[in-house]
Amino acid sequence: MTNADPTEPQAAPPSPGEGDGDENLVFLDDGDPGGTGPGDGEAGGCGGSGNGPPGNRWTMLIVDDEPEVHSITKLVLSDFTYKGRKARFLSAHSAAEARRILARESDIALILLDVVMETEDAGLRLVHHIREELQNRNVRIILRTGQPGQAPERAVILDYDINDYKAKTQLTAQQLFTTTVAALRSYEDIVAIDANRRGLEKIIEASSSLFRTRSMKLFAAGVLTQLSGLLGVGPDAILCVQRGPHPRTGTAGSRDGLYVLAGSGRFEALINEPAAGHVDPAVLDAVSACLEKQAHHYARDHCTLYIRTPNDRETVVYLRSGRPLSDLDRRLIEVFCGKISVGFENLHHYEQLYRAQQGTLAALADLAERGRGALTADILADGGADGGADGQADPADSGAAAGDPAGGRFSRSLRIAALTERIARRLHADGRFPESLDESTLEIIGLAAILHDIGNAAINPDILAKPGPLDPAERRAMQAHTVAGAALLDQASHLTDGPTHLHLGAAVARWHHENWDGTGYPDGRTGAAIPLCARIVAVADAYDAMTRDRPYRAAMRHEEAVAEIRRLAGLRFDPAVVDAFLAVAPGIGAVGPDSGASAA
Repeated sequence: MTNADPTEPQAAPPSPGEGDGDENLVFLDDGDPGGTGPGDGEAGGCGGSGNGPPGNRWTMLIVDDEPEVHSITKLVLSDFTYKGRKARFLSAHSAAEARRILARESDIALILLDVVMETEDAGLRLVHHIREELQNRNVRIILRTGQPGQAPERAVILDYDINDYKAKTQLTAQQLFTTTVAALRSYEDIVAIDANRRGLEKIIEASSSLFRTRSMKLFAAGVLTQLSGLLGVGPDAILCVQRGPHPRTGTAGSRDGLYVLAGSGRFEALINEPAAGHVDPAVLDAVSACLEKQAHHYARDHCTLYIRTPNDRETVVYLRSGRPLSDLDRRLIEVFCGKISVGFENLHHYEQLYRAQQGTLAALADLAERGRGALTADILADGGADGGADGQADPADSGAAAGDPAGGRFSRSLRIAALTERIARRLHADGRFPESLDESTLEIIGLAAILHDIGNAAINPDILAKPGPLDPAERRAMQAHTVAGAALLDQASHLTDGPTHLHLGAAVARWHHENWDGTGYPDGRTGAAIPLCARIVAVADAYDAMTRDRPYRAAMRHEEAVAEIRRLAGLRFDPAVVDAFLAVAPGIGAVGPDSGASAA
């Protein structure tokens, strides 16, 4: 056979009388078929048919203390091919050597194992090591022995997890071929089952972690991360969502209204951008084609995945795989996409409820601060009073009056909520206050911030509307809004089980005017005695008040307000909260009614 390993000795031809063809006995107990060659004892010695990357071949480990057994096995199987894959041979001449090979080789499909080597039961001990210590249940083990009496077949097959038992004197070339194919077929099925199991475990784990997310952007980013991990591919991925006209209504093309919801790798900088004009033309073409065909598409180095929710919302994932995906990969993708489509739909409903809740609370806060006569035509001007960061009534906090459509109380409440949540999430990301800032608190702290001045509903509207400074009696009355608001929200919170934005809002309403150094009101609390949620809202409320026009002063510029809050750290504000505020300050211009993280 011309494909034999040139480093291995050539086996002697069969002796006369032993028969011709495939039925020749290939393992003889007597005689040396050719001696040992220089490479026969080396682990990893390959037959000539094993050229090419190891992953494209069936890796077989021969464990036997007789060198001629290695030579003849490789000779007989030198031209072996099963399902287009040739054989790769590794050699070990003792159980100890086999253990070293098994420790570094992870893709061994078949072991041809002798029983008697350095000890009478060395092979059987190696089987125990493979199955029990290495926990390798996939590799197929064929036990071969020249001394069947040392290891009776019935006892061995019952007591040890082996897959076949052969006596060397009975094993012909054809029998070796048949046994090898049967073992590899079994190995292939077991590996496929194991890969499916691990893939499904990943999907369950990914789905569980994703469904804990309450932000559409975080959920979308998690989808990309989990898909990349599921398939073991690189980070370049993009998720696009259709926000404009439906592509099949005839009113717009598939590129219109297509936005980047999440991106990773080279697409990470495109989040929130319209796909047209920002996404590579080739990628955009693939995404648009997927959207038009409403089906997954698998190319040589990438795939586009079509995700349609139960209510017909459409999302497309472009994932650069760098390789063709296997049938198993595709099946896992289909299962994964089926599960997360429901997640996208549920999260959309959650966002709508959250936004409705935000709007309701902001409207109630607005009405509370307007006082009597609020439900009049002047509500269209978005005017109203604001207690301000110092307790001073600010009746001119009116969007229409100031020429600022975003300056009214309604918008102000949402801005403060968004900034509060940004600061809280920054503290959480930095590992600060883990006992107070868990995920459930992060989800409701923005809603609680909207209610910080709800107690103004109990204040005389004349005081709220007073354009000038308050006298001492009026100031005391004004400061009472903290206690009134806390009492109102505390009463409402009894209608719910567990912590909600009403519980948190009660603490915010009462203590958001307390100062770190104890000079605030209503209780003169200091430092950590002030609830963390109130300390965060105090900074967000102060920044927003500083950057809005007041009857008695013009609005500060962003840089001036940031510098003032930095100056007041340790006096009026918690230094740790100020640090978090300063960290998010560069992006603070994006804070607005629609920028809350939970609703993003």
